[in-house]
Amino acid sequence: MTVATWVVGSGGLLGKALMRQIAARDHWQLLPPEPLDWLDQRSVFETSTSQLRLLFGQLGPDDEWCVLWVAGSGVIGTSRDHLNLEREQFRDVLGLIEKSARDAGVTSRGTVFLASSAGGVYGGSANPPYTENTAAVPLSPYGETKLAMEAELDRFASSSGVSVLKGRIANLYGPGQKLSKMQGLISTLAKAQFSPTPASIFVPLDTVRDYLFVDDCAQLICDAIDMLRQTAALVGPINVTKILASGEGVTIGALVGYFQALTRRRPHVMLGSSPTISMQALDLRLKSVVWPELDERSLTSLPAGIHATMLDILAHIQGSQNEV
Repeated sequence: MTVATWVVGSGGLLGKALMRQIAARDHWQLLPPEPLDWLDQRSVFETSTSQLRLLFGQLGPDDEWCVLWVAGSGVIGTSRDHLNLEREQFRDVLGLIEKSARDAGVTSRGTVFLASSAGGVYGGSANPPYTENTAAVPLSPYGETKLAMEAELDRFASSSGVSVLKGRIANLYGPGQKLSKMQGLISTLAKAQFSPTPASIFVPLDTVRDYLFVDDCAQLICDAIDMLRQTAALVGPINVTKILASGEGVTIGALVGYFQALTRRRPHVMLGSSPTISMQALDLRLKSVVWPELDERSLTSLPAGIHATMLDILAHIQGSQNEV
């Protein structure tokens, strides 16, 4: 038995890590990814239809299928129009998945994962550390969109009977970040160490975040999907929300200290202000109470993860210079 898997967003930071993780698992089988042109709605429809036909067409009698949605370019501060388009594209592809799975007669053998954002949905919530039982209170259109996408997945699960997993992910970081699309403070700080331009920090230094190394996150997602499948085989289709985090809160000041210790020089940073400051929570500590046994594992330490991120960014910078 294999789990045929389509990773939507395979070219992103998390998508690349998932491709590596799935390729290393004997019982998982990757669908060769075909890039989606997100600016062309018709192209998204046609490519998704083709990918689903391939995904379901390769299933043996005992095989299962999985769609991992880790696509999206929105961040806090992204325009509402852009975020609405991402939500609509997710909804439309879910509709294609439901119809294609039903036509192929494989609905009961599937799972769908959505990469949501813990920081986005809990931005205005009370009493950290936040768990899956905490009421979600987004502060930004980005957080509102993530909650809306979760609701779209809930509707899909109810109408299709497919088991689903919503992963509310902590601050993700690690090798593989596109330098043209810098997201996340760790990647920004790492790049600044090799640049004459300092990294700008727009939040207080006592701001607390949870940082999760991307390869640890990919492994956790795959393990959670396996648990989802195993549980659904016993009780029928299920709908699960799980926080994916390290469980360790780190202040921005401590993070800057890690860079200073690793580089043995003063971090190249500049404190500033931003209109998005009102959308940023001061304390985003996280603790998962859903399937906690999955979290009992060794994770990449923050110094080791920062070091790997810096080496990756340096290699990209040197490679770009050599091409000139």
